[in-house]
Amino acid sequence: MIARPPYTVPVPDAVADLAARQLPPHIRDARRESWEACVHLSLCRQPRYEEGRQAALARIAAATKVLAAHNPGLVHGWGDLPGLNR
Repeated sequence: MIARPPYTVPVPDAVADLAARQLPPHIRDARRESWEACVHLSLCRQPRYEEGRQAALARIAAATKVLAAHNPGLVHGWGDLPGLNR
């Protein structure tokens, strides 16, 4: 039997904003930092951008430590990089 694919239910912006406001400020900052570092890392694909790639990986690691201490489900990883074919 073939199972139906799961439906993705979009979350309204107001609900997402309310949920984000419930997080402590240092967690919100770590989430934003990790997302920005993931975007930066996805732009540094060529070998000549090795320093930028290393800096982005360090930023992701630092933000991940803060996020994992609060909630392990908030951790960003390779699957969260923008532009990946999933």
